[in-house]
Amino acid sequence: MLSRGMSERADIAGETGRGGAGEVFLAFLRLGFTSFGGPVAHLGYFREAFVARRRWISDAAYADLVALAHFLPGPSSSQVGLAIGLTRAGVPGALAAWTAFTLPSAILMAAVAYGVLSVGVGDAPAWLHALKLVAVAVVAQAVWGMAKTLTPDAPRILMAMGAAALVLAWPVGWAQLVAISAGALIGLAILRPAVSRDASLPPTTVSRSVAVAALLLFALLLAGLPLLASLTDVQWLDTSDAFYRAGSLVFGGGHVVLPLLDELVVTPGWVSEDVFLAGYGAAQAVPGPLFTFAAYLGTVLTPEPNGIAGAALAIVMIFLPSLLLVVGVLPFWDALRHRALVRRALAGVNAAVVGLLLAALYDPVARSAIGNWADGAWVALALVALMVVRVPAFVVVLGAAAAGAAIDLLW
Repeated sequence: MLSRGMSERADIAGETGRGGAGEVFLAFLRLGFTSFGGPVAHLGYFREAFVARRRWISDAAYADLVALAHFLPGPSSSQVGLAIGLTRAGVPGALAAWTAFTLPSAILMAAVAYGVLSVGVGDAPAWLHALKLVAVAVVAQAVWGMAKTLTPDAPRILMAMGAAALVLAWPVGWAQLVAISAGALIGLAILRPAVSRDASLPPTTVSRSVAVAALLLFALLLAGLPLLASLTDVQWLDTSDAFYRAGSLVFGGGHVVLPLLDELVVTPGWVSEDVFLAGYGAAQAVPGPLFTFAAYLGTVLTPEPNGIAGAALAIVMIFLPSLLLVVGVLPFWDALRHRALVRRALAGVNAAVVGLLLAALYDPVARSAIGNWADGAWVALALVALMVVRVPAFVVVLGAAAAGAAIDLLW
């Protein structure tokens, strides 16, 4: 009995014990260099590192953090990392987790951007076109995987199709927000998802007053940045507003940010469509969160700030909403997640997200990349590799880029 009690107390200490920001940084830095495969794979890496190996949190607590990440807009895997860092070492731990997990891929994406700028896209090099074609296959795989999970019944399939039709018929940035809002309202009215009642939130040092302040700052920036940008002629405010909105309004993270970023940076002429899609294809081949695509875009922006300054601004602004939301919601999440109304709204939002991704697959991804039957064959080959042979996405991307480079050399 005594040994069992000591073991249980040790388990609790391992799950709720505190650590330093340096410890968190080193743990996440390794993951930042090795976490290939997208957000689902990242969540598996996190569980192995922090539940099974280090025992910083329990399995039940980890599941609760994953549920929180899917409730919030933004990159789900990065939000889970922020929450783990927050529960381990407070706000400094959250910042350490985000920096270490994001920095390797952000540096790589900025380097890719400089490579694209040096080569140019005027002559349409084959390796660049190959990256655009792989992006079609990767997004198609994401649509299929998300649809199986998030639209399991006829009502949600119809909601996804309606969201896709809406954003295709009304190609403006606010159409996505309308589709998400409609999904939440319809979910409240007609959906009845199961309500999970297991798992408890890990403890956090964030007080409720700090949490409320973080939520107020999130809302203030979301409303205030576009107002300031419209009243001034300062490009860094326009850039900050664009990337902050992208991080604030995208549910589902990862691939779903594609259409909103296209609207925010391609439509005003800051980045060309070819350069945009080439970078998105390259983003599949680097470890870490897909949102580091922002570092690439910040580097290649036509108006200043661009280059390193643009990359830093873009990467900070696209992830800032996630930090504020995790800090703001985590102390309240355990009560919120069991409310039936919240679960219904979230189920509707997730169905709408599938529709947004389906629309993005058609336009701009497929329409701008596939020009003839040979392009279609490349996409089909990539889809077979991803979905039938189950080759990792980064291997497919690197293989396509290498094949394109060989074509450039031979012809």
